[in-house]
Amino acid sequence: MKQLTENLSDHLKFGATTLSWCWRIIRADGAVYGFTDHDRALSFDGTNFEPESGLVASELRSGSDLSVDAQDAEGVLSSDQITETDILDGRWDNAAVEVWRVNWQDTSQRVLLRRGAIGQIRRGRLAFVAEVRSMAHVLGQTVGRTFQASCDAELGDARCGINLESASFTGTGSVTDLLRDRAFLASGIGAFADGWFSGGTVEWTSGSNDGRLAEIMLHEVSSGIVTVTLLEAPVRPIAADDAFVIRAGCDKRAETCRAKFANMVNFRGYPHIPGQDAMIRYATKDGGHEGNVL
Repeated sequence: MKQLTENLSDHLKFGATTLSWCWRIIRADGAVYGFTDHDRALSFDGTNFEPESGLVASELRSGSDLSVDAQDAEGVLSSDQITETDILDGRWDNAAVEVWRVNWQDTSQRVLLRRGAIGQIRRGRLAFVAEVRSMAHVLGQTVGRTFQASCDAELGDARCGINLESASFTGTGSVTDLLRDRAFLASGIGAFADGWFSGGTVEWTSGSNDGRLAEIMLHEVSSGIVTVTLLEAPVRPIAADDAFVIRAGCDKRAETCRAKFANMVNFRGYPHIPGQDAMIRYATKDGGHEGNVL
């Protein structure tokens, strides 16, 4: 049950109120933004809430079970703080959201009604609609280890232990020619073996994508020519001379962990776990039933 301040409670007892919605959004990169459906800017707790061009709320959908409550917030792309390219870049994905009910005549009279996160974002030519999911959506996420043949650690994290910033696994280069919207020729990384960066990442350090991270699908080296193909085309186009830092990738197999990273001691998979074919095996006459490792 929400606890209201005495002043806000007294205000709600009158037939006419001066209430507005305020949203505080904290993105994954730490940036904090405020929006309100009021026609004037509001401010509290160190956050300025932008009027009109921010968000407009729909009705709140909620239930008494553990299903995810949701509310849609619609906004126009006229706000300088919300750009189409940032939405496409995923910078607003899963951002933390606080929904406040505020007396716009006295912002000290307010109550935090819900917390949640931004879910699906639907875009139009002039506007977007963002789903604000309740904290119950966390209950639907997988928690804990996964028992599988491949490794479930992230390359370079504490469980993996590999230093991705070492010269063996990181290189710097630049784009020499664009082949397609997500494939380009690169210089500066010719010393690395074919496929070394497949499954890794490119961090752009100049150009229109400066500061953004992209996943690598293929890294090919043929006759000294290096080709890098990204998993997805960047929102902003790649151009010649764009500089980047490139980091090695891992396919999560035990063989790769041993040969490429010499890190089998930290391998977090179960390479000898029976696969799905173990359920449909049957006796044959060609041996393989002596109790040896299959």
